[in-house]
Amino acid sequence: MDKNKLFTLAEQAAENSYSPYSKFRVGAALLCEDGEIICGSNIENRSFGLTNCAERSAIFTALSKGQTKFKALAIYCPDADYAVSPCGACRQVISEFTDSSFPIFFAGNNKKYTESTIGELFPYNALDELKDN
Repeated sequence: MDKNKLFTLAEQAAENSYSPYSKFRVGAALLCEDGEIICGSNIENRSFGLTNCAERSAIFTALSKGQTKFKALAIYCPDADYAVSPCGACRQVISEFTDSSFPIFFAGNNKKYTESTIGELFPYNALDELKDN
């Protein structure tokens, strides 16, 4: 897996962000099991509850294309001086379609990425128990 390629694509995806309210652009690049990389960007709405994050945009696009198995996710936010991890809603969605060892890489504008797993970011996922049974 080429983390640099994932981050380059996540950075490009952030350019497609529609974030006129927060001015907080985010891009994501999702590596599918077959090698396809699907990108997403955050799309805001003045009714913030209708906003969609970059991570979920990428996952929902992948699922809409028939992709159901994923190998890694990179997230890039050019408007933050720190590594921006997925929000709670994104963690929930990611955990729905991956196992606890799924790798997530995230970075801010310093381009120093943090590496984690969905299990570390979202421990005690009840779905893991259901998947095991």
